[in-house]
Amino acid sequence: MIRVLIVDDTRLYLEGLAGMLRPESQIDAVETAQDWEVALCHLVSFSPDVVLVNVAMADSAMLLRKIDDVAEQVPVVALGVSESEVEVITWAEAGVAGYLFKTETLNDLIAIIHGVARGEALCPPRITAALLRRVATLAAQRRPQVEASRLTAREREIVGLVDEGLSNKEIARRLSIEVRTVKNHVHNILEKLQVNRRGEAAARVRG
Repeated sequence: MIRVLIVDDTRLYLEGLAGMLRPESQIDAVETAQDWEVALCHLVSFSPDVVLVNVAMADSAMLLRKIDDVAEQVPVVALGVSESEVEVITWAEAGVAGYLFKTETLNDLIAIIHGVARGEALCPPRITAALLRRVATLAAQRRPQVEASRLTAREREIVGLVDEGLSNKEIARRLSIEVRTVKNHVHNILEKLQVNRRGEAAARVRG
């Protein structure tokens, strides 16, 4: 059986949705809250299995952060989301587990509640594709930092000098080492960062 907490600052919508969900056989209890303070109290006293949040609320983003602080494992469904990829990604990054779009029905919502209560993250295929693209973008942004962390202290020092525009000979003089030693370091740096040119290596570490 599923316990549901609904958070919405429009009382008519809040009571109407609660009234439609209470008769459902798999929903054990429904509690409501019109603001984040009451919602947080219910998180502790009511212990919901699923929280429904109307994203049109002025404090909805703050509420999601507070829910995560108080009850990290409780899945949140965002209600009234447009099918804009930007909006969906924004709420995904805020931590929601499911979405009810403005065009969807009560039956869709019930299916989403059951799904997120089972630990599933639910959204349409087109939105899933958008989220995967976002994950790929974030991974690409983090990759240079991961690769740069593999450099030794000496290699990072040499990359810094390359970034200053010094040649291999100038770097060798600055560090009092052989030119061939500098070349070996540069070769290793290019391999670790998976780039072909010194300037690319410097840009990756700098970025």
